Amino acid sequence: MKIRNVVTICISCIVLFFLMIVLFYIFLLRPVATHKNRSNEITYKITIPSGATTRRVAKELVDNNIIRNDTVLYLYARFNDFILKAGTYTLHNSMSISEIIQVLNSGVQEYIKINIPEGLTISKIGRLLEINKITTLKEFRSAATNKKLLKLYGIPAENFEGFLFPDTYFLTENMNSNTIVKLMVDTFFEKTKSLLNLSENTIEDIFATIILASIIEKEYRVKKEAPLIASVFTNRLNYNIGLYSCATVEYIITEIYAKPHPEVITTVGPNAHTKIDNPYNTYKWAGLPPGPISNPGLITIKAAVEPAKTNYYFFRLIDAEKGIHVFTHDFDEHKEIINDVNTNPIGGK
Repeated sequence: MKIRNVVTICISCIVLFFLMIVLFYIFLLRPVATHKNRSNEITYKITIPSGATTRRVAKELVDNNIIRNDTVLYLYARFNDFILKAGTYTLHNSMSISEIIQVLNSGVQEYIKINIPEGLTISKIGRLLEINKITTLKEFRSAATNKKLLKLYGIPAENFEGFLFPDTYFLTENMNSNTIVKLMVDTFFEKTKSLLNLSENTIEDIFATIILASIIEKEYRVKKEAPLIASVFTNRLNYNIGLYSCATVEYIITEIYAKPHPEVITTVGPNAHTKIDNPYNTYKWAGLPPGPISNPGLITIKAAVEPAKTNYYFFRLIDAEKGIHVFTHDFDEHKEIINDVNTNPIGGK
């Protein structure tokens, strides 16, 4: 009778022990922050690189108080056909282990929506990406000057200036810069395929078009004026007349020399900005500069491909607020407009 009681007690203790283990395991599976106690709720963004292990991820989640126990997550993952997928995910400690596993197994990453406006340069795009914690300016610059990538696309330049298409992108935190550059260049060729007639034109022809479009991009503000500005530059190129674009001088100062943007581009005096000895200076050298000075959008690329048919050789900003220019054929007429703008200034540059 005593032996039977002892056996019963032992079995009961074993059952109780395993029951406690199960209950404890269930407890560890539950969220750290419950519905009754949301005061300690934590949001954590985790970036999982390719090749990361479940144990490493579980340890990171424990260290940041998202889960209670890393071994429990690891065991749960092992017995639930879990595949850890690289990416950036937002997790909360109000999520259960099973909910966290579902998110990490889904591959549905948290993307950062970022709009790249027309006319930005490599460095300005890099700063925008850095502000949004996508990559650093240094890493983006390195990718944008990657010789292997340039050779891959056959671009005859030292960087991808002009080929980083302005668009809305969905990127991830700490994203590889080479991947970003390839995405933007692929988007460029996809969006401009028919416009640039990529199947027939050479990359040299395309490069020249993008150089011109990049200058137009920095000069125009009103859509209907883009083809007119393109016509002025095209007419000047046809007669080997300097483009005289302040935008190219600005590019030298701010991008090549990395100096602050001057309040005014000076044209008079021995130290005038327009006398800078640099091949990008279209005041000093006729023809196109060596490369694009911005990353143009479809409006200006179309204008460069299909400039308006005019006899204009000059244009002048007469309304800075609205971005309106006046276009002329004769230099004397152009000077009259300059004098009129200076006498009755409603804009100008």
